[in-house]
Amino acid sequence: MILNVSILFLSALFAGLSVFLIPGLDIKRFKTILSFSGAYLFSITVIHILPEIFHETQEITEVGIYVLLGFFLQMVLEYFSSGVEHGHIHVHEEEKSLVPYSMLISLCVHAFLEGTLLVHPSDMHTHNEVKALLFGLILHKIPEAFALMSVLVFRLGRKYSAFALLIIFSLATPLGMVLSSLIYSNAIISGKIFVILFAVVAGNFLYISTTIFFETSPNHKFKANKLLVSALGAVAAIIAEYLSH
Repeated sequence: MILNVSILFLSALFAGLSVFLIPGLDIKRFKTILSFSGAYLFSITVIHILPEIFHETQEITEVGIYVLLGFFLQMVLEYFSSGVEHGHIHVHEEEKSLVPYSMLISLCVHAFLEGTLLVHPSDMHTHNEVKALLFGLILHKIPEAFALMSVLVFRLGRKYSAFALLIIFSLATPLGMVLSSLIYSNAIISGKIFVILFAVVAGNFLYISTTIFFETSPNHKFKANKLLVSALGAVAAIIAEYLSH
């Protein structure tokens, strides 16, 4: 667990700090990374998380409702986060003076829920399967942290203040993983609650990944390179899933 916690924290932290190492952001390259991560996230949700959830319960309709709840919950969270969780960087000039606490809280709630996916109930997924999910979260965290730090620096105008908030965000997913693991290992809540949490997060991922597809295709124009990169992301998810068995 310590290794996974460290990887999650450092991947978000260094991705955010890379804002200072890349003075001029190439939007096309950034969207390419988003397309790959979005495709991986969508694929791992469809081929791993959802089948796992439905395998653990007979209440199929009930679980489906929780997936929908997660989908619309993410829509609400996005209202406060300005879409940073799917790489949205554009910030209006009039927002520059605002301290983005609502954005940070929204992103931390989303990130904390993500951490619950990496809990290791032996009856739900194996240690190797956790690695496939971990890789997906890292792919998701990198553009997310980069976008967040870009917005924080723009809004706050102070690197140290932005860095402090980045650390808080970087700790959210590891915290979700650690607390969920402690709760599960001490049988504080039932396995059914974890199934519900996983369903909610699956809905979050479906919203984020599909939004990435739409936002990286302005005017819905067909782009062969985006299709190729997205296909590679899906193939990577499939390979990671098969290697985990």
